[in-house]
Amino acid sequence: MFAKKKQPPIKSLIAQGTRIEGNVLFHEGLRIDGEVVGDIRASDAQASLLVISEVAQVTGQIHADHVIINGHVKGPVLAFELLELQPKARIEGDVSYKALEMHQGATISGQLKPMASVDDKPTLKLAANNG
Repeated sequence: MFAKKKQPPIKSLIAQGTRIEGNVLFHEGLRIDGEVVGDIRASDAQASLLVISEVAQVTGQIHADHVIINGHVKGPVLAFELLELQPKARIEGDVSYKALEMHQGATISGQLKPMASVDDKPTLKLAANNG
């Protein structure tokens, strides 16, 4: 359905048992298994991948191209390409995305806002829509 681009490598890890208080700026890929209190932002230089695991907790804004969430996020999420919400994802905040993949069990307490494409093409195609 969506063309799969090569994902950037995960080069950084915030391990389980680690708590960071402050903003995080990362390049390419970041995996969070611990806790972050602050904003998490990908640099604009390259494609970015952010993975928030089942045991992770984030309190703050998230800005990245491809965001995969299976943990708990308190704050707005901006996924400039694809947002994947896995079964144990819990988001308390507004969510903006270009494309969305949401598994059964994931919850969002906030508004879902598709990002408008630059060329104003539809952001989602329904599988049932054959026209």
